[in-house]
Amino acid sequence: MGHDGTHMGNMAQASIDIGRVQTIRKGVLLAAALPLVAAFVLVQSPWPEGQKIHESLEWLGIGLIAVCIVGRTWCTLYIGGRKSAMVVDEGPYSVIRNPLYMFSLLGAAGVGAQTGSFVLMLVVSAIVWLVFRIVVAREEKHLLNGLGEPYRDYVSRVPRFLPRPSLWRNAEFLEVRPSRVVRTFMDACFFLAAIPLAELFEWLQELGVVPVLLRLP
Repeated sequence: MGHDGTHMGNMAQASIDIGRVQTIRKGVLLAAALPLVAAFVLVQSPWPEGQKIHESLEWLGIGLIAVCIVGRTWCTLYIGGRKSAMVVDEGPYSVIRNPLYMFSLLGAAGVGAQTGSFVLMLVVSAIVWLVFRIVVAREEKHLLNGLGEPYRDYVSRVPRFLPRPSLWRNAEFLEVRPSRVVRTFMDACFFLAAIPLAELFEWLQELGVVPVLLRLP
């Protein structure tokens, strides 16, 4: 009984700690978004709007954002708020430990691609990956403390960011929490805002309303 109480206490503490880490992650990402907005306003692709390379990058970005939205929603069907309560190792979590972050990274790349600049797409991806890498390391420390040996075994088997498809195994049944699925879907849809924003800033640049300080291929 005492052991169960200690384990439950560890899980509760892990949940609190992860909540704190998530708050820090959101704050860091918000801070990182400010330079991105500046890049949207002041940086321009050397390929003008309508040119094939520019249009291809924009469509690539839209595709990545769509994958991000669908992928994050799919992951929530499996994780559904259980991250700090138990080891989830089915579906996308059977091949990669952090699929939600992986899909968010694809979405960030899609946002960067809306500028029509391949370099800016890579820069945005690198910044977001760095933030996620720091956050995930802290999250895993708290999960290991809360979930113990089962999570240690999971970490030893499943890669952190690069999927290993050979590990795939599905769940026979899913306990879905609709409110969390809807919330994740709506949150992911914010990535779509980059599409009209990029078009708006490109239009303002063409009108000369905002200056172009740098051109990045």
